[in-house]
Amino acid sequence: MTPDLAAQHTARAARWIDILRLQFPELLRELAPGRPGGGTHSRPPLGQAALRALAERDRAERAEALRGEQLGIAPLGPSSAPVRLHVSDAIRDITDGIVELEEAVHEKLGLGRPSRADVPRRLVRIAALLSDLTEDPVLARHVLDECRRMARRCGRTLGDPETLVRLGGRCPWCDSVSLRVMPARRTALCINPGCRCTDEECPCAADPAHRHTWTETGWARLAAETGADMEEIAALADTADERDGGLGGAGAA
Repeated sequence: MTPDLAAQHTARAARWIDILRLQFPELLRELAPGRPGGGTHSRPPLGQAALRALAERDRAERAEALRGEQLGIAPLGPSSAPVRLHVSDAIRDITDGIVELEEAVHEKLGLGRPSRADVPRRLVRIAALLSDLTEDPVLARHVLDECRRMARRCGRTLGDPETLVRLGGRCPWCDSVSLRVMPARRTALCINPGCRCTDEECPCAADPAHRHTWTETGWARLAAETGADMEEIAALADTADERDGGLGGAGAA
């Protein structure tokens, strides 16, 4: 990689930082539960049967939210407690990620450990250091990847749909023209619900919602099996990244 490419990475990272700075406060507001009304404290306690029913519903809703997160599907409709836990998980992931990212940048630049701060302040400080990364393409790409990942995680949690980009070639398992790229996750997947493989340990046989996926490290294998070009897969992800800016877009059917 060249310094020019590193400069492109930092410019794109700056844009994702701006998006995350706008969205993260919304995520915090989304977490806050509704304030109880005046009569809340006078309500009688729930019985054991009602508590068990609520617990079962909570487990089911959280499992559904987790499955949606794995498939890039945002939760729809009004939020209940499990969805707030889903929001809480996103806040924790983003907060930890920003702290680790700033510490990594400081370490690489020899700046020592950064002082404590909230996420918006840390994002401002990371943005201020982007111009110092133009001589380190590897670090610049890492900052871009992490900022993009966290901004899109934030957007999905807030309800922004994730873009799916059509990929040429046929799925190596079902021979269907159903391959798509998920730019936010740098992942390719088959969207055919009837796709089944021959791996006995794969959950596709028992779980109708399972989708075969190939992360970025598996793109070379996918390209070899489908006749696609690995560079084409990466280009599709990057083009969609530039087009929709992480704020969602129309999925490909």
